[in-house]
Amino acid sequence: MSELTTPQDDADRIRMRRLQRLQTTSASTSEASSAATSSSATPVQAPAPKPATSTRPPVRKPIIATPPSPALPSTPIPQKKKALIKLDLPVWTHDSVCRILSVTLEKSKAEESGYELVWLKGLAEELASEGINVKSIDETLTDRLLISRLEIDPNGMLDDVEYMAVVACLPAEQTVFEYLVECWKRLNSTRNALFKKGYFPQDAQNAAAKLEKVRDLIVSYAGLTLQEPEMFPQPTVSRPLGAAELVEPLLSISAFSAPLLSGPSTSSNRLGPTDVDQFLQDIARRFEPDDELEGVLGPVVRQLLFHPSLFRPEGLGGGDSSWRSVIGGLEALVSVKPIAIMITKMEDWNPPAATAYNFEITSLMGPLCRLGVFPREWPGIAKSYFSEPEKRSRNDIESSYSSLRGTLKSLQSSLYGIFNTLVRASPQSREPVLDYFARVIKLNVKRTGMQVDPATVATDSFLFNLSAVLLQFAEPFMDANYTKMDRIDPYYYARSSRVDLNDETRIKADSKEANEWAEENKSAPGAPPPNFISDIFYLTIAMGHYGYQRTIHHLGETAKHLDDIQRHLDYLNGDGSWMGGPLQARREAAINTVKMEMAKIRSSQFAYQAQLLDPEFVTRNIGFTNFLSTWLIRQAEPKKKHPTPLVELPLSKEVPMAFRVLPEYIIEDVIEFYLFIVQNAPERFELSGKTELVVFALTFLSSTWYIKNPFLKAKINDMLFMGIWDYNRQKNGGLLGYLLNSHPLALKHLMPTLMHFYIEVEQTGASSQFYDKFSMRSIAAILKVIWDNPTHREALNAAALNVDQFVRFINLMINDVTYLMDESLGELTQIHNIQVEMDDPSWNTQSTEHRREREGTLRQLERHASGYISLGRSTVELLKVFTAETKAPFMMPEIVDRLAAMLDYNLVALVGPKYQELRVRNAEKYRFNPKTLLSDILQVFINLSDQDEFVQAVANDGRSYSKEVFASAEAIAIRRGVKVEAELELLRQFVVKVEDAKASMDAEEELGDVPDEFLDPLMFTVMRDPVTLPSSRAVIDRSTIKSHLLSDTKDPFNRVPLSIEDVIPNTELKNRIESFLIERRKKNVGGQESSDMQVD
Repeated sequence: MSELTTPQDDADRIRMRRLQRLQTTSASTSEASSAATSSSATPVQAPAPKPATSTRPPVRKPIIATPPSPALPSTPIPQKKKALIKLDLPVWTHDSVCRILSVTLEKSKAEESGYELVWLKGLAEELASEGINVKSIDETLTDRLLISRLEIDPNGMLDDVEYMAVVACLPAEQTVFEYLVECWKRLNSTRNALFKKGYFPQDAQNAAAKLEKVRDLIVSYAGLTLQEPEMFPQPTVSRPLGAAELVEPLLSISAFSAPLLSGPSTSSNRLGPTDVDQFLQDIARRFEPDDELEGVLGPVVRQLLFHPSLFRPEGLGGGDSSWRSVIGGLEALVSVKPIAIMITKMEDWNPPAATAYNFEITSLMGPLCRLGVFPREWPGIAKSYFSEPEKRSRNDIESSYSSLRGTLKSLQSSLYGIFNTLVRASPQSREPVLDYFARVIKLNVKRTGMQVDPATVATDSFLFNLSAVLLQFAEPFMDANYTKMDRIDPYYYARSSRVDLNDETRIKADSKEANEWAEENKSAPGAPPPNFISDIFYLTIAMGHYGYQRTIHHLGETAKHLDDIQRHLDYLNGDGSWMGGPLQARREAAINTVKMEMAKIRSSQFAYQAQLLDPEFVTRNIGFTNFLSTWLIRQAEPKKKHPTPLVELPLSKEVPMAFRVLPEYIIEDVIEFYLFIVQNAPERFELSGKTELVVFALTFLSSTWYIKNPFLKAKINDMLFMGIWDYNRQKNGGLLGYLLNSHPLALKHLMPTLMHFYIEVEQTGASSQFYDKFSMRSIAAILKVIWDNPTHREALNAAALNVDQFVRFINLMINDVTYLMDESLGELTQIHNIQVEMDDPSWNTQSTEHRREREGTLRQLERHASGYISLGRSTVELLKVFTAETKAPFMMPEIVDRLAAMLDYNLVALVGPKYQELRVRNAEKYRFNPKTLLSDILQVFINLSDQDEFVQAVANDGRSYSKEVFASAEAIAIRRGVKVEAELELLRQFVVKVEDAKASMDAEEELGDVPDEFLDPLMFTVMRDPVTLPSSRAVIDRSTIKSHLLSDTKDPFNRVPLSIEDVIPNTELKNRIESFLIERRKKNVGGQESSDMQVD
C-alpha cells in the first residue's frame, strides 16, 4: 500500500510541477518573447518561431513651445542635435531587474534603501556557492529572484534575527498579486524611461528584449496567482484573494464604480483603469498559446458577470449604477480578442443543463441581459418611479420615463457593443454568440401559450434586451433601398437548425408539406451554412415573437385586469345605500383595498410603457417591421422584386411553397406590432412605416388565399381600421387617411379588396363566427373615409358590374344592419327600463341582492351597446352612400324585399309608439345619436324612392310598414331639422306610391287554400320558380335559395356545400303552380263580377 499523503503534500507537489512547467516554458519561449512589447495592440496566437521586432512605436519626447526671439522674429533658432548615449547593458540590466522586482542580493543595498529593496539572503548565499556574482544580475536569474521573493512568508516566525528586519519591512498586507502588479508597473515605467534616454537604438532594443523576458515571468506568476492564490505565502487580509483581485480593477474602469470599490481606485500595487487593458493584453499573450487562458481568467469572468450588484432587487433603479461597472469590466475583457474567444468557449457561456427559467442567472451574459423595468421581475421599478399614479402629473410621468429610458438605452447599447465585439473577434466566437441567441429561443417556445407559469420561462426583460441587441445587429442590412434583402436565404428554415418550427403553425402548409419542403431544400453535405445576415434576420424575428410580442400581450392583460377591478369597485360602491349602516367600515376598507390594487396595476402599466413605448426602440422596430413586411411581399410575388417595381395585385393564385411553409407568427407579429404602435404611439409613423403598412395590408387583403387563418386576415383589416382613427389629432382620416386616398395601390385596389373581404369574412369557420364577424367588420368606417374620393367611387361602380359578387356584398351589409340595429336598439330599451326602475322610489326598498344584479346587468348592457351602436351607425351610413351611388343591385329580387323590411322595422323602432323607450341618460356615452340615425334611414328611402321594385317591396311589407309611421317620421324630421323641405316632399311622394301599390295588392285575388307542395318550405309563400336542391332533394323557390346562398353557401336542409348553379329547375311543378294560379284568378274574377251585379 502506498504511503498516505496529506493535502499539504499534494499542494506542494502541484506547486513544484507548475514551477517546473513554468521554467521550461519560459526557457523555450524566451527567444520569441524577447522582441514582443507590452503595448502590442494585437496579441499573437502562438509563439513566433523567430524573434520578432517590437511593434511599439517610439515614445516621442514632449515638445515644449518656446517663444520666438524679439530680435529675429522670422529666423528659426537652430536646435542642436542631441548625441546618442552608449548603454552599459550589464549594469543597466542589474539595476533594472533589482528595481523592478524590488529585491537585492546585497545586504548593504537593502540597508541603504531602508529595506524597500528586499534582501534575498538565502538566494544570495546559494548563488555565491555556485560562483555567480551577486553584483551582476541579469535577466536569466529573474525566475529564481521572483520565487525567492514570493516564498518569503510575511506571517512566518523566523529564527534568523538578521533577516527579521527584512520581513518586518515588507509592505503591510500586500498580497502576492499586488506585489506582482507593482513589479509589472515598475517594468512599464522602466521601459518607458529606456526609450526616453536617447540610447543607441540597438542598445535600447536589446535592453527592451531583456525586459520582455522579465515581463513574461511576472505575468506568468500573476496568472498562476489568480488561479491558485495559495501557491505562495499570503499576508493575513480580510479581502478575497485570487480572481477577485483582478475583478476589482475591472470594476474600477467605469466612472460609476465608486459603490463597488472598498479602497482607493489606484495605487502603486493595484491596477488602475488605464492599466487594465495592457495587463489583459499581456495575460492573453502569455497564456493563450498554451490554451491556459480560461484557467487564468475563467474565474475572473465568472466573478465579474455574477457580481452581487446585478442581483439587487432594485435592478436598474435607484442611485446605485454599479451594474455599469460590470459593463465596463466586461468591455475591457472582450476588447482583447483571445479573451473574447475564450469567454464564448466557457461552459457557462451556454450552460447545457440550464432551463428556460434559470438560463438568465446561470449563463455568463444572463445577469446583465435580465436587467430591466418590467414589473413581473422588477416590481421595485414601478413602486419607486410610479408610486401613487393617480397623483402624478403628466410631466412627472414623462420625467420618470426619460430617466428610465436613458438608463435602458445605455444598457442595451453596451450589450450590443459587447455582443458585436464577440462576433467580430473571430468565427470561433461568432458561432457561439448565434448559438446563444438560438438557445434562448428554443428554451422559451412555451412563452406563447395561453396560460404560462412565469417560473417555467425566461423573464420579459431578458428577452426584450436580447431583441434590442438583435435589432441593432439587423440595422446594417436594412438600407432604404433594400439592396441587401436578396442576401437573406429564403430556405433558411430548411438549412439551419437554429430556429425550430416543429410545433409552429405555418402560413398555408400542413406539417407533412413543411417536412417535405425542408427535406427537398436542405443543404448538401459540405455546403456552407447560411450567412450571418440570414442568421440575424430569422433570429430577430423569433426573438421578437417569443420576447417583446409577449410583453405587449402582458401589458394588454394589465388593462383587462384594470377593467375587471374597476367593475368590482363599481360593484362595491353600488348606490351608496350601505353608507351609514353597520357595514360601512367593512365596505370602506374593501374599497380602499381595491383602490390600492388599482394603483399598483397602473404603476405596472407605466413601467411597461417606459420600455415598450421608448421612442428609440419603437423607431428601430418600425424599421425592422417595415423591412420584414417588404420581404414577405417579395417572397409572395412571382417576380421577387418588390418594392422596385411595386408589387402587382392581386397576387398569383399559385402560392409559392417557400412562402406557404413560413411560420404563421411572422405575419401575425407584423400585424400585432403595427396595431400596438398605431394605437399607442401613432406619431412614430410620421417619419416612416405608413406606406409599408398600407401596401402590406392591401397585398394580403386582395390575395387572401395566401393566408389560411381567417382571424389573421381580419387583423390585417383591423390595422387599416385603427389607422383611420383620429386619436385626438384633429386629422381627418387619422394616420392612414391621406395614403388611402392617394397611394396608387389603394386607389386601384382598396374598394374591391374591402368588398371581397367583407364577403369572405362571413366564412370564418369558427364556432363564434357571428360574434367575431361583427367585431372585425370595421370596413364600413374605412369606406366612409374614402367615399368622397371620385376615384374610389369609380372603383365601386366598376365592382358593381360583377353583379353576383356585389349582390352578395349588399346582402351581407343588410344582414349586418339588421343584426346591429336590433341588438343596439334592444339593449338601449333594456338600459332605459333599468334606469326607470332605479329612479323609482321603490328602488331602495328592493333587496340588496336584487339591486346588485340589476346594476351588474346595466353595466354589461352599457359595455355592449356602445359597440353595437357605433358599428351599426357606420353600416347604415354606408348603406346610405351606396344607395345614392348605385341602385340597380339593391333592386335584385333576392335583396329588395329584405332591404325594405329592414328599413321599415328600424323606422318603427325610431319613431313608432315605443320610441320613448330609447330615451336614456347620457346618450352620448353610448354613442347613440337618434337624430343622425333617423336622417340616414330616411335618406335611404329617398335614394330609392324612384325605384318601382323598392316601392313594391315596401308595400309588400305587411309586418312593419304603415303610412302613420312615415307621417310620424316626417313630423320628427321637421321638428329636429334633419331634412330640408325638398327631401321631405320626395318622401311624401314615395309614401303615395307605396299606398297606391298597396291598394293594388289588396285588390289582388285571394287564392284561398293552396296545396302545401306549392308553398316555399322556408317562406311559406307560393313559389313562382321552384327548383330542386341536388343533395337534400328539397324543393324551394329560386329567389329564396338565392337569398339564402348570399349569406350561407350550404344547403339549408342538410348543410352540404351548395351553389346556385347546382340547383335543378322543377319545370313540371312550375307549370302546375302557374295553372293553379290562372284557375284561381278566373274564379276570383267571376266571383267579383257577381258581387258587383248584386250591389247594382
